[in-house]
Amino acid sequence: MTSANENLTAAEWPPAAAPATGTPSAGHGKALGEESLAPQQTRIMDRWSYFLAWFGGCVSIGTFAMGSSIVGTLNLLQASVAIAIGCFVIGIALALNGAAGHKYGIPFMIQARTAFGIGGTRFPGLVRAVPAIVWYGFQSWVGAGALNAVSASLFGFDNLVFYFVVFQLLQIALSVLGFQGIKWLENIGSGFIMVSLAYMFYSVIAKYGDEISANLVNVEGTWGMPFWGATMLFLGIYSTMMLNVSDYSRELDKGVRPSPLTTIYAMSILPCTLFMGLIGLMVSGATGVADPIQVFSSAVDNKPLLVITLLFIAFAQVTTNVLNNVVPPTYVLMDVFKLSFRSAAVIVGLLAFGTFPWELVKDESAAGLQIFVQTYSAFLGPIFAVLVVDYYFIRRRTLDIGKLYDEHGPYRGVNYAGIIAALVGAAVALSFSAVSWYASLVPAGLTYWLLMNNWSACRRFRD
Repeated sequence: MTSANENLTAAEWPPAAAPATGTPSAGHGKALGEESLAPQQTRIMDRWSYFLAWFGGCVSIGTFAMGSSIVGTLNLLQASVAIAIGCFVIGIALALNGAAGHKYGIPFMIQARTAFGIGGTRFPGLVRAVPAIVWYGFQSWVGAGALNAVSASLFGFDNLVFYFVVFQLLQIALSVLGFQGIKWLENIGSGFIMVSLAYMFYSVIAKYGDEISANLVNVEGTWGMPFWGATMLFLGIYSTMMLNVSDYSRELDKGVRPSPLTTIYAMSILPCTLFMGLIGLMVSGATGVADPIQVFSSAVDNKPLLVITLLFIAFAQVTTNVLNNVVPPTYVLMDVFKLSFRSAAVIVGLLAFGTFPWELVKDESAAGLQIFVQTYSAFLGPIFAVLVVDYYFIRRRTLDIGKLYDEHGPYRGVNYAGIIAALVGAAVALSFSAVSWYASLVPAGLTYWLLMNNWSACRRFRD
């Protein structure tokens, strides 16, 4: 297995500067739950495992909600094209920002130190962690609702709060297993996910075909600004992962060349996003209902198939949460509070209880979730731009890893260029909320480049 520090000079990688705790040695098999912020030396995923992990981790009920939120705006063709465009933009963005993690084996919170400083990384870390915890709670409530529906149908026991608590505790137990557990959960579950999605798609069309034709096919829609706003909504679901993609790419075998990564990302995300987004659009357009549990309870007439479908919904929330909504805030807590991976993962799971997800799944909440995605994308977009400009234009894709881990080195404190640039980008983005992520990129990236090259306070971070 290729080590993360291969081809680095002694000046770039002084062992004394790296944290010793939790650092796996070369050739050491990575144990369950053995995660640290140190450069990743043992890579556990080949390209197919990586593809399947992203595939299984992107069955988001949030995508279903975004599909529901554009009812009355786009027709079925326009929605399909918007989802496809969003997914390929995501693929490009993930490949760009994940390059540092793949090359050097560092997570997002370490990567961000060059642009924000060791003290300043709390800003992008917090901005990334909050949406993750909110989606964690939201998707856990949906998964618990599916389990409760199965229980009520088969055993007559109906207690959603009970299943929410049990379901969340189950996810916490799975999340402390770390990336080894995530890898096998995602890889094994991907086949079940694909078959279930195809069946759900078929069931919706069979049940509501006439309504879909009348409300979504035979309507004009628009290719204007609402269309581009829709591409950003489906992109915005994953704008969180664009920020911390290095948390995942550091697990990918270094033998995988960078060139196919855009395709791996885009093609793993596209099928699930397309199915879930269109299912949300079709059922909400046909019935006016945005709750997926109610939708599939009415769409599937066969009781055994209904049980399987509901269990799929619950399982899909687990695969999405443990990859996308547990790891990022867990690494943030590890960095800020010096916690172990397992302790931080448990805390993140407990915080998800406090997101009031029962309010987020209401039909009237679909529009509110759209605003939520647009708002956090306005802050995530500029941070993404800062990281990309820093790595490609300021650092020229070369990092001094030893200095990144040296709390008394040049990256100590806060690099205000990164924070100012991110806030400038967010201000512009909030002025164009429908396309906030797109609108933030140039202002944030340009501001950061100008400050880093012309502000004397940034000299030690630049040099």
